[in-house]
Amino acid sequence: MESKAILRYAQVSPRKVKRVLDLVRGKKAGDALITLRFLLHSAAKIVAKVLRSAMANAEQKKVADPDSMKISKVFVGQGPATKRLMTRAMGRSNIIKKRTSHITLILEEEQKLN
Repeated sequence: MESKAILRYAQVSPRKVKRVLDLVRGKKAGDALITLRFLLHSAAKIVAKVLRSAMANAEQKKVADPDSMKISKVFVGQGPATKRLMTRAMGRSNIIKKRTSHITLILEEEQKLN
């Protein structure tokens, strides 16, 4: 069985989230939480929140022990970008894009060898 959590419209760039996701992909959920706790990236807090949500979903559905589950799939997609104007010299302006992300994390029971 699997457990899934999705965070939509996270106020962080997908490029920044991808750096963090590559570090936790394939790890056990408990080990990934420890790794995320000590990362200095701002996206690490957001990914940890999604991981805790997926673990809570697994516990709620009584799938398996959430700490022993493995992160099978984790990916990020680009959400809508809000556009802001920044005034510049001589009456001009630049557009600043505030990018958002959709983060999806899927936990799966670890396969035991016979």
